[in-house]
Amino acid sequence: MKEDFLHYIWQHQYYRNTDLATTESEPLQVLRTGYYNTDAGPDFREAIVKIGDVEWSGSVEIHLRASDWRRHNHQTDLKYDQVTLHVVWEADETISRTDGTIIPVLELKDRVDTALAYTYKQLQEARTIIPCANVWPDVPEITKTMMLGRALTERLEQKGHEVLQSYTTYNHDWEATAYHVLFKGFGFKINQEPMERLVKAIPATIVRKHRHLFQLEALLFGQAGFLADAEGEYVQMLAKEYGFLSHKYSLGDKAMQRHHWNFMRMRPANFPTVRLAQLAAVLANRQSFFTAILEAQTIKHFEALFMAEVSEFWQQRFTFSPEPSKATKTMGQGSAHNLVINVAIPLLAAYSQFTGNRTHLEKAIELLEKVKEASNKVTRLYEALGWKATSAADNQAALSLYKNYCQPVNCLQCAIGNKILKQNLLSRS
Repeated sequence: MKEDFLHYIWQHQYYRNTDLATTESEPLQVLRTGYYNTDAGPDFREAIVKIGDVEWSGSVEIHLRASDWRRHNHQTDLKYDQVTLHVVWEADETISRTDGTIIPVLELKDRVDTALAYTYKQLQEARTIIPCANVWPDVPEITKTMMLGRALTERLEQKGHEVLQSYTTYNHDWEATAYHVLFKGFGFKINQEPMERLVKAIPATIVRKHRHLFQLEALLFGQAGFLADAEGEYVQMLAKEYGFLSHKYSLGDKAMQRHHWNFMRMRPANFPTVRLAQLAAVLANRQSFFTAILEAQTIKHFEALFMAEVSEFWQQRFTFSPEPSKATKTMGQGSAHNLVINVAIPLLAAYSQFTGNRTHLEKAIELLEKVKEASNKVTRLYEALGWKATSAADNQAALSLYKNYCQPVNCLQCAIGNKILKQNLLSRS
């Protein structure tokens, strides 16, 4: 058993409360359970309990064993002097505050329904990847839908929080922040790390001054290390322009090398050279990429934003090979949708948190619902239980549910797990 199970029992008062008394046989009434505390100090604050004829307002501390109080050194911590009730599974020891006064104890081991404890244990020790897989079909669809909706919101809030950290790093400049997120997104996992290195090697302030596609290609490919040994007239023109810009902005010491980039085991359309050409096209002739994100309304607008037409040279090549080959003018819709998910959505979520305006978050969710995304190894786990993902919103929700609840077996904080435990209680009553 884990301590969080006792937190759950206390918070929801899922124990027999008839003839409630402390271990010293004093009558006990719980008037208010208190507020769960995630910071340092007692587990529940502002609780109100009546012991005997005296009403106490203070905190509640919860442990598996009363002796855990001493093992956690609470007897020397002044923060715990405000504890008015110690709730434990087993009262194996008398405990006291820093001044030596005894703290009343409520023992739960004979007050919790054995079936509830057994169900909790089954979830915790389940051998299935999804702990509740065996009882998933018994959970009402509305409960699963609500939990997946909550999981999606939590995932977007987390993505937004990560962007806000970048916003602080980039001196509270939204354009520079969006620029960083855009570069990272164009890494498409395989080249995400070198893309993050590249964005640090070309300050956003420089890109703002050079919106011409040719100059942007020179900056990107030059700093990325692709122009050093390449041949051909167009490449030499890029190298010459890069030499000028590199000298003007003192970029040479930050330049990368070709070996930093990954080409192995990927289709030519995904080569980093192609992605850099597409990135240059997205940045070209646009005063503010971040403003473009905020102003775009429909999935078609976002597709157009990322599916910008590359230069003539890259419409015929995947690398700097002198020999032309059949390429495409723009990236595919699938890649554009990937950028919607990993660039546009986090920026909208972050700006929603920053402004306190949920309109941006709602737009992000609507976008995800419009994007069709293939199943992945996580969503397939839930689909095997009868659930079906129909959009990127569903996929993102499933990823969040798995990462934050199923994988760490955090069933007590999950509405689905709660429903399973509650149904068990109701069936016994």
